[in-house]
Amino acid sequence: MAPERTAAPILVASNRGPVTYSVRPDGGLDAKRGGGGLVSGLSAIGPDAGALWVCAALGDGDREAVRRGVTEPGVRMLDIDADVHADAYQGIANSVLWFVHHMLYQTPLEPVFDQEFRRQWAAYERYNRAFAEALADGAAPGAAVLVQDYHLALVPGMLRELRDDLRIGHFSHTPWAPVDYFRMLPDDIAEQLLRGMLGADRLGFLTRRWADTFTACCDAVVGGLGGARVGVHGLGADADFLRERAHRDDVAERTAALRRQIGGTGERRTIVRVDRTELSKNIVRGLRAYELLLDEHPEWHERVVHLAFAYPSRQDLAVYRDYTAEVARVADSVNSRFSTPGWTPVILHVEDDFARSLAAYRLADVALVNPIRDGMNLVAKEIPVVSDAGCALVLSREAGAHEELGADALTVNPYDVVSTAAALHEALTMPHEERAARTERLAAAATALPPERWFLDQVRELKR
Repeated sequence: MAPERTAAPILVASNRGPVTYSVRPDGGLDAKRGGGGLVSGLSAIGPDAGALWVCAALGDGDREAVRRGVTEPGVRMLDIDADVHADAYQGIANSVLWFVHHMLYQTPLEPVFDQEFRRQWAAYERYNRAFAEALADGAAPGAAVLVQDYHLALVPGMLRELRDDLRIGHFSHTPWAPVDYFRMLPDDIAEQLLRGMLGADRLGFLTRRWADTFTACCDAVVGGLGGARVGVHGLGADADFLRERAHRDDVAERTAALRRQIGGTGERRTIVRVDRTELSKNIVRGLRAYELLLDEHPEWHERVVHLAFAYPSRQDLAVYRDYTAEVARVADSVNSRFSTPGWTPVILHVEDDFARSLAAYRLADVALVNPIRDGMNLVAKEIPVVSDAGCALVLSREAGAHEELGADALTVNPYDVVSTAAALHEALTMPHEERAARTERLAAAATALPPERWFLDQVRELKR
């Protein structure tokens, strides 16, 4: 039997919650606690605050936990129909809204907003409605509600209709599309999205650039922000956690294993990237730039290794499966061209392993972060914090992190493979003293707003 719920003074809503469940062979349930800025941030208010996290049940284990009434205290999972969730999450959030905000469409052929799109949009409305009703049901009078991301863009407006007493915030963890790109959406859908978000008292973004493009869309489509306020909160890296976690035994073991793979008796330089195989991360052009570096600078042969960690993402979508395969194909091509018996130029890992990622961070001489478009990109912030000897950061100007880190990074146009190869060479030849000084400044900027403060600042501004 589910425990009796009490009305919460602070609520968070997100597609993915802080815990996931799996069913053991014996029928029991295992719970796995998640990480990230939201989990860290919410913990900052303390266990006695009576906060409630509303999220979707994402798999069979989650749904079984809901049915048995054994979900974690302070977490309410919504057992939304699996087909509705798939249409809302994959059909609209990941295949339309993500593509719009990251400007990923091949516009001669896509998008096509047909009857299937409208059917999926109706599911997205039902999905958002389920969250709004759960939040309205669980909120104390005058509670603060923080709604997260593009999955739940309609929730603020729906919740406002149900509970006008609440203080409602919405935070976008992605970029926001410029007006002309955003208006590829059907006119009524574009207006519905914006009016849904403008049901919030306050709208948060990772950078001023994304906040300004959202405001421009509101001006063009619905005539302005109405009574909503807009703020910027640049989520930073959790320095204390990263530094402690990066020196545990499992990371030390993986560091030693990577050193063996790199070879060269410790003299080889490392270029590190750690990404999901998300279309916006630009992994293929990064590999092409590294290949050009080896073409144009043979002095780096056998003296540099590219640690490329590309963890498969959204493999239920064909375009992502194709992209993941292309990453592997290009990495293999570089190795077939340049490998020698004692040197593998690209070491590609595709199995997600956080300890191994931290090991790569520690070994990084150069960090390559070259997304086509990114709301923030925490990897760009994390590597300078963890790197043992300091690293040079090659950073796309289209990453949100560039707003804070650009002064001490080597900035690149993510589409320009020639300039990216040149930046990699400059990074590899950077004097140690300069690299160390830049790393120190990068780490300070990267940790200026740690997750706890990032969350509490939003709560404070929402209540103001």
